[in-house]
Amino acid sequence: MSSRPTQKDVAIRAGVSQATVSMVLGGASTASVSAETVQRIRAVAEELGYVPNRFAQALKTRRTMTIACIVPDITNPFYPGLIRGVQKIAQERDYDVIAVNTDGVPARERHFLDWARQGRVDGVIGVFFTVRVQDFVPLLDIGIPVVRIESAKKRGGDLAIDDIFVDSHAAAIAVTEHLIAKGHRRIAMVAGTGGPQGVRVEGYREVLGRAGIEPLVIIENDFSEMAGSRAAEAILATGYGPTAIFAANDLMAIGVMQALRERGIDIPDQIAVFGFDDISAARLVTPPLSTVAQFQDRMGEKAAEILIDRLSGSRSGGGTTEEMPFQLIERGTV
Repeated sequence: MSSRPTQKDVAIRAGVSQATVSMVLGGASTASVSAETVQRIRAVAEELGYVPNRFAQALKTRRTMTIACIVPDITNPFYPGLIRGVQKIAQERDYDVIAVNTDGVPARERHFLDWARQGRVDGVIGVFFTVRVQDFVPLLDIGIPVVRIESAKKRGGDLAIDDIFVDSHAAAIAVTEHLIAKGHRRIAMVAGTGGPQGVRVEGYREVLGRAGIEPLVIIENDFSEMAGSRAAEAILATGYGPTAIFAANDLMAIGVMQALRERGIDIPDQIAVFGFDDISAARLVTPPLSTVAQFQDRMGEKAAEILIDRLSGSRSGGGTTEEMPFQLIERGTV
């Protein structure tokens, strides 16, 4: 055997054809190969230390074996879990993942779509705040599939754009109803601009409207802790006298908690706080933050599965939608 193991070496050791090894290790569809054979080939490749020649594969297959995961804020603790989920499935199928950050800015979102169109990646998974369906058409036209992570219900269309979503509107309704059931009648809300803001605020307003309760919404420029702290100060300055504050994400909720503590306001006895996303820090703050879990790792895994199915040809036709679950997590702030 040569010093550098080849696909032929793997085929001989695994007792299969070189074409089967190429199919399994080259990122093609393995639908015609048994799971036991796939596992055996991968085990032999690892045992021999076989490393695919990505450059040669790209020339032959016109595939980079790379997926782009585009997010609006890579420093937001929500997104690493999502990216990790994408990476978990991609790695199992011999794809690499590149994560890129847009800050939710229209020009940067379009820049990375143009970048993907240049053949840098085979597919795109992303959270987009500003680009619309037609902006993805140039990618689809050259065979680059797109999976979007959304915060509202979507319906599949003729274009082959697949959507993963958690119904943020329904989740916001559930949080607001939960707070009312706890006896709260002055419930304020804080949110950042863009992304999930609209549907979450809409769900909050809908419930308060039905209950005949006056809403108070403070919108900041972003979804950061500092923005949450500023929003809390603004709420307290209005004289609204909230007994609960619902934040559109956990970072803002933590900022709200900081502002309340600085004012000597007890959480939850004087003001309850509810967040959204269930980032890891939500369990660690004092008191632990009540929030909405979206299971972002599962979202990433599902998105990667769908994208790679498109790439392998096992999924075709128009766009599909996949609704993912959410769960209210009550901790010490309510």
